[in-house]
Amino acid sequence: MDRRALTILRISIGVFFFFEGLGKVGWFGDPSILRGQLAGWLASAPAGSLSHAYLERFAIPGVAAFARLVPLGEMASGVAIALGLWPRAFALVAFLMALNFHIASGALFKYSFLTNGYGLPVLGSALAVAFAGGTRAPAVKRARVKG
Repeated sequence: MDRRALTILRISIGVFFFFEGLGKVGWFGDPSILRGQLAGWLASAPAGSLSHAYLERFAIPGVAAFARLVPLGEMASGVAIALGLWPRAFALVAFLMALNFHIASGALFKYSFLTNGYGLPVLGSALAVAFAGGTRAPAVKRARVKG
């Protein structure tokens, strides 16, 4: 892959994840925001579906932890990916967080997942950076060599 193209992809998806996390900062002080969203998804998920089981057995019981981990993880991953700091590791973390969201919401199993900008483009971009790695900004490279 062309280094410039990968840099554009890395910065774009990094900025996206940072601002997704920033929009969830309120969850730190009020986990009920996330709890309400998960409860809504559970109510609309067909009984016996993967989404229903995931919500019931994993996401809802862990809501207090996830209300803090998700915003922190998205913001940290976004910054790290955008700056090219361990982009493979942080892109994989971002991919897994986004995948969890799509499983929990049930979006992964709908046609609209393929046409929604939050679906396939986000997962594909994060996975591409996870596999391809990334390029660091020249200032970051120089700082790591000197320090």
